[in-house]
Amino acid sequence: MGLTIYLDGQFVDQKDAKISVFDHGLLYGDGVFEGIRVYKGCIFRWRQHLDRLYDSAKYIMLDIPLSKDELTKATVETVRRNGVRDGYIRLVVTRGVGDLGLSPRKCPKPTVFIIASAITLYPKEMYEKGLEIVTVPTQRNLAQALNARVKSLNYLNNILAKIEGLNSGVEEALMLDSNGFVAECTGDNIFLIKDGALYTPPVYLGALKGVTRGCIMEIARQEGMEIHEEPFTRFEVYTADECFLTGTAAEAIPVVKVDARPIGDGKPGPTTKRLIERFRKMTATDGEMVDY
Repeated sequence: MGLTIYLDGQFVDQKDAKISVFDHGLLYGDGVFEGIRVYKGCIFRWRQHLDRLYDSAKYIMLDIPLSKDELTKATVETVRRNGVRDGYIRLVVTRGVGDLGLSPRKCPKPTVFIIASAITLYPKEMYEKGLEIVTVPTQRNLAQALNARVKSLNYLNNILAKIEGLNSGVEEALMLDSNGFVAECTGDNIFLIKDGALYTPPVYLGALKGVTRGCIMEIARQEGMEIHEEPFTRFEVYTADECFLTGTAAEAIPVVKVDARPIGDGKPGPTTKRLIERFRKMTATDGEMVDY
């Protein structure tokens, strides 16, 4: 027996979790998703993830065929059946089965599936020693084309940038917008610390409004830090005192070198480490608890 997958109202073994080749999520990347962490039986910040999923679906005019309460019960049960106490949830809603044409009107019923398993994004030593990243040629999608606030199944923009980063020998890559401002990394939000203040790009530049991003900003406010959501260029990145990335899968990880330029002294900074430590302490209590 493999994992138990929720698929359109049923719980099935992973070998039986199949969708049609005519599903528009597969054919066109037409759908939305959320990646969600489980920490010690707590689905971290579940309500924020749930709200973002429904907002993304509304943007692309996709009607999720379950209420928020029904989707909550299905997700909790998927986690419980797989015994996942520390892991990762992938919740996906596609446009559903249609034909080979683009029209979503040919897709009468969305497809919903939920996976609860494990994920490892970066090697453990990188969380301790920090990441090296590079800026890649692929620019972040224009908001007028596909708003980054939408967590859609079409991740090709991010994947192309990831390929360019991997080809340069690094695990993560920095993406700019069409005006040369820093947007985000391929799967993570970026933060800078300069003179005790916290800086991060505004979401209108092409950054996802990350759940972990919001958590870190809350912690920083509690510590009395100034927080600036404003455009900045690579100059500000290169001359920052500290830098780190956040994301549900990545969690929070220091960055110590960007485009061969050391950030600060080239080691994870004290403020970064303190914010990350506080973030880790709240992960097991802020969310939806699973009764195993």
